[in-house]
Amino acid sequence: MSSSEGGSVAGRLVVISGPSGTGKTSICDLLLERIPGAVWSVSATTRPPRGRESAGRNYEYVSLEEFTRRRARGEFLETAEYCSYWYGTPEAPVRRWVAQGKTVVMEIDVQGGVQIAERMAESVRVFVMPPDFESLKARLEGRDTESKAHMAKRLAAADGEIAFARDSGCYQYFVTNDVLQETVAEIIEIISGHAS
Repeated sequence: MSSSEGGSVAGRLVVISGPSGTGKTSICDLLLERIPGAVWSVSATTRPPRGRESAGRNYEYVSLEEFTRRRARGEFLETAEYCSYWYGTPEAPVRRWVAQGKTVVMEIDVQGGVQIAERMAESVRVFVMPPDFESLKARLEGRDTESKAHMAKRLAAADGEIAFARDSGCYQYFVTNDVLQETVAEIIEIISGHAS
């Protein structure tokens, strides 16, 4: 928030974005472990669960019809379409947690990041970069949860995402995820040092 009351630390929204395969989920998991009182913003999505994902922890899985109804009612802080699926962040819980002084961790697409920058300019927005495209390809292949065609689509999208993130100007920080533990430590330093 823009100010704190009675010397207490104001809540903040931390946005983590980046191409598929850059380790965003692992980064978010460790941020939640290491930042006292941090909470996870569960996005709604129209895509089916992948691998070991579970409803309520990774995403809220909804039909396209339900997603469209909720978007029309203005229930989302941001929405984005990615690889033929829709994603959206329910606004009410995010606003409530930030008002309570909590650090809210959110993993969203660059389209959503732009919307967050417009609607919650005080948020901390971090774009996670792969060390290089060979390592990105290896990480995606290591998942073994998607078809070759879908993986190729993700790799093609990554280049565009990086360019869009840089050109949009909405991300204050770009972090290369080479060694996970070091990356998480760097992001925690960013969050701690970011003016509320």
